[in-house]
Amino acid sequence: MVANFPETAISTERLLLRPLEEQDAPGLATMLSDELVQTWTEYPRPYTQADARDLIGRQAPERRALGRGIVFAVTEHLTQRLVGLLELDRTDWRLRATEVRYVTAPWARGEGYAPEALLGTAQWLFEDRGFQRLELRTAAGNTAAQQVAQKTGAISEGVLRNAALVRGGEWGPGPEEHTDLIVWSLLPEDLDPPEPAHPADRHHALRH
Repeated sequence: MVANFPETAISTERLLLRPLEEQDAPGLATMLSDELVQTWTEYPRPYTQADARDLIGRQAPERRALGRGIVFAVTEHLTQRLVGLLELDRTDWRLRATEVRYVTAPWARGEGYAPEALLGTAQWLFEDRGFQRLELRTAAGNTAAQQVAQKTGAISEGVLRNAALVRGGEWGPGPEEHTDLIVWSLLPEDLDPPEPAHPADRHHALRH
């Protein structure tokens, strides 16, 4: 029997991560055809509504059914608008480890949604699903993705040299070229709040 993720939703303070729906196709196509997204990801170019419908109707359900991962639409609680995409892939069920990729829509950048979605997913994986490792890989020139990793408390483990292709590097889509990948990880203990050093400090922390 293949292990796989349940069809579920994750709620954070401002966001709801849920399965993709048919009505997400127009927003998904606009988001994934954005120039910055196209530079740093392997999504088809140009990214059309047909591509979005294929992700929604075939790719995402197939990935979950095969136990490889799960795909979440990232939406705002307040407006229900689509503000990002978060994908788990290359899941190793024996190790209880998986890789995460994330995209923020151009109309939602600068709001801190990616770190919030990533931390919410990590908490769900560690606390509800018994996972022991969440891995991120960011292109060497993708400073925005690196900042997201840092904001979550992920630990940089090293560099995979010439391990990925990007479309034109930092300045937008263009011919593909090789780039290094920075590997980051989150473990369950990375999300645990630090214990106060002394009992007095603990009482002080509880009062505030």
